[in-house]
Amino acid sequence: MKKIFLLFALVLLSNSTFAQNSEKAKALLDDVYNKVKSYDNIYVDFKYVLNNSEAGINQETRGEVTLQGDKYLANIFGTTQLFDGSKVYTIIPENEEVTIDDKSEDENALTPAKMLTFYREGHNYGMDILQNVNGRKIQYVKLTPIDTNSEIKTILLGIDAETKHIYKLIETGKNGTTSTFTVNSFKTDQPLSKTLFTFDEAKYKNDGYYIVRN
Repeated sequence: MKKIFLLFALVLLSNSTFAQNSEKAKALLDDVYNKVKSYDNIYVDFKYVLNNSEAGINQETRGEVTLQGDKYLANIFGTTQLFDGSKVYTIIPENEEVTIDDKSEDENALTPAKMLTFYREGHNYGMDILQNVNGRKIQYVKLTPIDTNSEIKTILLGIDAETKHIYKLIETGKNGTTSTFTVNSFKTDQPLSKTLFTFDEAKYKNDGYYIVRN
């Protein structure tokens, strides 16, 4: 009987610790979200690494994205993607081609507009390790998709404990692929051109680009 009571107590303690861990993680993520939403615009310069040792894949590149509300202008892998609030424009200079798509209806798609807020829905979360990175305290939160059919196994979100800005995102897929985003520069409320999120179709046509509408 004593063993049963002891086991019951351990289960209660474990559940209580898990709940507290989850509440701390949620509170931190709420702080990050509120901080992001307080800015008029955000500019992020980042390093992106894609790795799958079994498949022999190891790619590294740098990119940048400017965000304002749902609108964004992103550059990565030599491609520019612009979302003006209704349509997505993908500009590929190498092919001299522009593809125009209506806003994606896939709510699960991680677009540049969601890269700093995606964690708000669809995940279970808990506190993970605390790292010291060049004097900065980076607190990691572990996210696990609620959807068991998700191709994502886990996501580790590294958050600067002082600024509440995202420093690193490490996404591990069920196929063994790891995608890592590391923020090199995070700037807020920058002066932006009024036409930054406007696509000038005439300009690209004059430059000989082929326009594809989906």
